[in-house]
Amino acid sequence: MTIDVIDAKILEVLQENARISYSELSKRINLSLSAVSDRLKKMESSGLISQYTAILDPAAMGRELKAYMMLNVDASGDIEQLTKVINESDEILEAYFVAGDFDYMLKIATKNTATLAELVNRIKTVKSVQRTETTIMLTELKQRYSVPPIANKL
Repeated sequence: MTIDVIDAKILEVLQENARISYSELSKRINLSLSAVSDRLKKMESSGLISQYTAILDPAAMGRELKAYMMLNVDASGDIEQLTKVINESDEILEAYFVAGDFDYMLKIATKNTATLAELVNRIKTVKSVQRTETTIMLTELKQRYSVPPIANKL
């Protein structure tokens, strides 16, 4: 789906506050309520808007330590066991198969270094895991939850 400048404005406002009413949204972008509704329905049905969600503060949920863990795995090993461990852990927020020096990258939010050590040890028990490298995040400089909306150039 191509988006125009008006769609991009709608998406910018929604990224700031997805709970905004259609009425307030139409006022903010100077467009009729029905036009806003139609545009949102099109963006939702096309999959451009995949979901509306609440973003929880990890620290407020008792998970003040954030880390990235890189993994090397034996290509002939059992990846299913690793996938199971990853999917069963609520501390692992994101997991990616990556290119480069490592095979997988995990984004982790956990309580403290002790709970991080428990998770690292759990992952290291997976037979296919050959090596891990964990980096603890000290300060967050930037975080976006979605790509910025940019109107397609026609």
